[in-house]
Amino acid sequence: MKPEPKKLLIITYYWPPAGGPGVQRWLKFVKYLPEFNIQPIVYIPENPTYPIIDKGLESEVSDKAIILKNKITEPYGFASFFGKNKTKKISSGIIPNQKKQSFLEKTLLWVRGNLFIPDARFLWVKPSVKYLKKYIEENNINTIVTSGPPHSLHLIGLQLKKDLNVTWFADFRDPWTTIGYHKALKLSNYASRKHKALEAAVLNSADTIIVTSKTTKTEFQALTSKPIEVITNGYDVEKIGKQPLDEKFTLAHIGSFLSERNPRILWKALNELVKENKDFKNDFQLKLIGAVSQEVLDAIMEFKLTDFVLNLGYVSHQGAIEHQRKSQVLLLIEINSEETKSIIPGKVFEYMVSERPIIALGPENSDFAEIITSTNTGVFFTYDEKEKLKALLLNYYELYQNNNLKVHAVGLQQYSRKNLTEQLVKHISK
Repeated sequence: MKPEPKKLLIITYYWPPAGGPGVQRWLKFVKYLPEFNIQPIVYIPENPTYPIIDKGLESEVSDKAIILKNKITEPYGFASFFGKNKTKKISSGIIPNQKKQSFLEKTLLWVRGNLFIPDARFLWVKPSVKYLKKYIEENNINTIVTSGPPHSLHLIGLQLKKDLNVTWFADFRDPWTTIGYHKALKLSNYASRKHKALEAAVLNSADTIIVTSKTTKTEFQALTSKPIEVITNGYDVEKIGKQPLDEKFTLAHIGSFLSERNPRILWKALNELVKENKDFKNDFQLKLIGAVSQEVLDAIMEFKLTDFVLNLGYVSHQGAIEHQRKSQVLLLIEINSEETKSIIPGKVFEYMVSERPIIALGPENSDFAEIITSTNTGVFFTYDEKEKLKALLLNYYELYQNNNLKVHAVGLQQYSRKNLTEQLVKHISK
């Protein structure tokens, strides 16, 4: 006789109809947890302010999951009165270049960093603790997971751990005080100390820390002696048929193209190829899918590439998968800084199973560079390798002309969502 399923309470902010990368991780874990005799109970806000909506993801929610909802008060709703578009961009991580910020943008960033600690969802902590304490006690739940960002959700776990002594797993999809945009929040000394104190409290109170990269694990090991497990993001089996390849030589960037991710060496290399190679000029197209910062668009214009751009804006997750599979080359761009070495963009795993070559740019010793290289799915460049980048672009173009631009990936199965869920279950079932 099959034993009773183990109950797992998952506290997360991002959930369908939220779009973007933040929702994918626990949506997919929840999909596969019942196969391992785990009953997922998902606690989410009833009235969230999501910067991106993708209703197509609602069909992916497991019918075996129990969904709990509780109202949230979000300051972004009030802040949008002063500038809805600017507020929406900042809440989704699109932070304007410091030199070009308006007074309103500077004010919003200062408020976000210094008054909303650790983030704009901090007002959800107390009502959530009250609601969940009652639910946990009434339903005999022993194990909880909090997923951040927003890192205020870890404060819910912190209080539940203190009050009920549940087994608590703190899942960090991104780092806390070392994440790239943290410096842009114009933090006062007090706010900076407060962030670090809260981070330390979470890291030293949770029973186990879960992170998505080796570098984040190393950073956190300097702050806590608690167990830290690396469970990356991954790819799922998508019900999408084979896509015909674009006729043009398309380079596609899918996802948010932030100001700090502006790869000037790529624009320069493409500018030179357009000037030097008439066939390349006729065949080349740059596809931008997702939110794109004005600084990126300005740089593209500066290098006289605007006429080659197809700017599609945000598309559904299914639409993004389709573009990944029919584009000739996929671009993966990360900010060139020490703080971003630990960032493994969630889309890298979907890129890897698209059977299209990846051109990746980022800081030296990036965690995602190792993944791309070991799976033979693309080529990684640092920001000072323009000539090598240009040579690869030309090589890929020549392969495209000969209908021979292909990828021969290896070792991808370890990154399947089902395999990753099995890893998770081994830890929470101990």
